[in-house]
Amino acid sequence: MNTDKVEGKFDQVAGKIKQGVGEAVGNQKLANAGAAEQIKGAAKETWGNAKDTANVVHEDTRARATSASEDLKYRTDDSAHNVRDKVTNTAQNIKNRVNEKLDDMKRDHRS
Repeated sequence: MNTDKVEGKFDQVAGKIKQGVGEAVGNQKLANAGAAEQIKGAAKETWGNAKDTANVVHEDTRARATSASEDLKYRTDDSAHNVRDKVTNTAQNIKNRVNEKLDDMKRDHRS
């Protein structure tokens, strides 16, 4: 487990606590800050997962490339490309979903 994942989990817990305290005492600013910290933590944890995945893919790709024929190297490179595409597409989708939720929160709190 890398530091981004640990920090992300910590930020999520801290944000949940802040949000709960803010809601309990009627402090909307604190509750909103807590929600934002949860979102930040989720993004950081996801980034840590993406880094772990990239490291696993990288190590797997290197091991396969050094121990296999050109045919295997071609298939591995193709597979790594597909995994990278999936990881980057997933990251983009997550970013879009998080931004939509943030925009919803902004709209809810501006109305």
